[in-house]
Amino acid sequence: MAHPAFLNAVGIAVPDHDIHQPFIDWAQTRIDDPRQAALFDRMAARSGIAHRWSVLDRAPGGGSPVMPGGFYARGMPGTAARMALYAAAAPALGLAAIEALRAQVSLDGITHLIVASCTGFVAPGIDQIIAARLGLDPGVERLLIGFMGCYAAITALRSARHIVRSEPRARILVLTVELSTLHLQDETALEPLLAALQFGDGAAAALVTGDPGGVELGLPFATTLPESEALIRWTITDTGFAMHLSGEVPARIAAGLGDPDVAHAATGGRAPAEIDGWAVHAGGRSILDAVEHALDPPPDALAASRGVLRDYGNMSSSTLMAVLARLLDGPPIENGIALAFGPGLAAEGFGFASAR
Repeated sequence: MAHPAFLNAVGIAVPDHDIHQPFIDWAQTRIDDPRQAALFDRMAARSGIAHRWSVLDRAPGGGSPVMPGGFYARGMPGTAARMALYAAAAPALGLAAIEALRAQVSLDGITHLIVASCTGFVAPGIDQIIAARLGLDPGVERLLIGFMGCYAAITALRSARHIVRSEPRARILVLTVELSTLHLQDETALEPLLAALQFGDGAAAALVTGDPGGVELGLPFATTLPESEALIRWTITDTGFAMHLSGEVPARIAAGLGDPDVAHAATGGRAPAEIDGWAVHAGGRSILDAVEHALDPPPDALAASRGVLRDYGNMSSSTLMAVLARLLDGPPIENGIALAFGPGLAAEGFGFASAR
């Protein structure tokens, strides 16, 4: 009989540089068409985001990265410069999240390290860098999950569950770390500027074990919305990773979830009325609205997701972990689901319930 796996705790870390309003100020200067500029202003005001955080240093005098002396002041840096910054900043932010986790639970005896990140690449990988800085045993098994986007947290936690179910004594450190603000592009069109408006930097660390505590990780599930593979994608360019997030995504999610078969797959077969814990990836206000419209969950069911969006923006794979962290601090959950969307257009998730 397979052993149950539990998400015991989650720690969150973000940088201390809030770039949300500076980005809005910069983007407003990029749009020449007054009607498009007015639409951008309305969308920014309705985004549901108050803060987004960046690892990028402030410009001299405390200015944003696009001001004189900032990372983007002289135009768009090359991919090499962005990856050099990733190699330094991603492990540091990841370690900060691990320390936030350590404040809640013991991290002694880690047997496995799973790291998810889609906003950079370095070899040796950040899993090796972090393992060395933590002083983990060289025999710790490592798994690095790359370029799966926002649902990579699902993949990481699902992998941890599989390990614990086959190795009940495993103690798995799961880390997501994303530095989306390293990839600002020289755009003047409305859609890519609205896409960039969503993203911020952040890391999350979790402990998954066979010891009851936190929430038990239930059956995973996955589905892909048909004819949607071009709607969310990264393109590797000479000036960083260009993120394409189509404005069609929310409507496509709503339409997809409106299909009973897709909705059944995207909730792991649960009826929305039965679900008392909703950890939905906060990819944007319109995406959360689409989920509410299609699945009709109870009022305020997505409050944790909207709170994460407000405080951090979309941190790619770290976002869902931040939502789970808030639910762990709330009342017990009998029948929860975690659900995230990403390139594909895929919807992936798992069930969960508070440990008894």
